[in-house]
Amino acid sequence: MSSLEFETEEMRPVSASCDAHFVYVTLADGRQIRAPLWWYPFLATATPEQRSKTELQFSGVWWPEIDEGLSVKGLLLGWKAPGAKAPGKVA
Repeated sequence: MSSLEFETEEMRPVSASCDAHFVYVTLADGRQIRAPLWWYPFLATATPEQRSKTELQFSGVWWPEIDEGLSVKGLLLGWKAPGAKAPGKVA
């Protein structure tokens, strides 16, 4: 799949939120992506208030208070942030 196929109107995020364990992104075509916060240490260590402030972009979500973001492509492909470790795992 080429990168252009990820940049379509149907793949545009229309909402994003986090709870204590997951980040949720809903796409224009109705799909909802859920990924564990530990995949993204910058979100896991952010405060709930920081995580609640998002900017939706055509191909991803930006959290301005922590100056970090996620792409829809990365979420769909299951890309974790470098150095992300599951809770309780050593090494």
